[in-house]
Amino acid sequence: MKKKQIVSEIWKKRSIFFDLPYWCKLDVRQCIDIMHVEKNVCDSLIGTLLNIKGKTKDGVNARLDLIEMNIREELTSREVGKHTYLPATCYTLSKKEKTSFCECLKGVKVPQCYFLNVKSLVSMNDLKLIGLKSHDCHVLMQQLLPVAICGILPKNVRHTITRLCSFFNSICSKEIYSQKLDELEEEIIVILCQLEMFFPPSFFDIMVHLVVHLVREIRLCQPVYMRWTYLVERYMKILKCTRRINVVRKLPLLKDIF
Repeated sequence: MKKKQIVSEIWKKRSIFFDLPYWCKLDVRQCIDIMHVEKNVCDSLIGTLLNIKGKTKDGVNARLDLIEMNIREELTSREVGKHTYLPATCYTLSKKEKTSFCECLKGVKVPQCYFLNVKSLVSMNDLKLIGLKSHDCHVLMQQLLPVAICGILPKNVRHTITRLCSFFNSICSKEIYSQKLDELEEEIIVILCQLEMFFPPSFFDIMVHLVVHLVREIRLCQPVYMRWTYLVERYMKILKCTRRINVVRKLPLLKDIF
């Protein structure tokens, strides 16, 4: 048997764009898609708060990471008989608090064409949100989430999440003063540091990390609303529906087939 050779190079593929003469001089080689960054951050946040299976960033593996990192020993998983017990954290919601969260969102009434019907997104049986699209997360993150968590989370956790929502609301505005960009850049660093005090290390994936670079891109590539593709995706949905209707109209009748 032969031993495998240790590969020193991490990257297996080099992009062909690096052969371009001007590529090394670009300040922004690829714009970050804030639509999906905001959606993934919203999914991780709501999935962790409501403990949605498959979307939560807290679990047995996340608690085992705490043991390896030698931090928060009081939150490590414990074996009780044949079951694994996870101690409650500052962001853990009881069934009553989850019900209050879902009822708050289900009772929201917004103007037409402003937001999808919220009732169709809330499942009161499972106490979770289902079928969230990118624009749904956009409105939920910036407008509805700070109201829904009011009174059901500790003050420090609630205040940090509200500051994160306010940050997304600020960078998506149509007018941003250059003096305010420096404040936003410092604020998001403080917000992420505060989130690290409450949420497990598994919460901070690449999407949460990309939030730090959004202010820099605004400074170099103009405001966010000029680069997102909400209007394009909405119009593509109209075209798909129109095409589906035309296809149905062209289908032959059953009496013509038989």
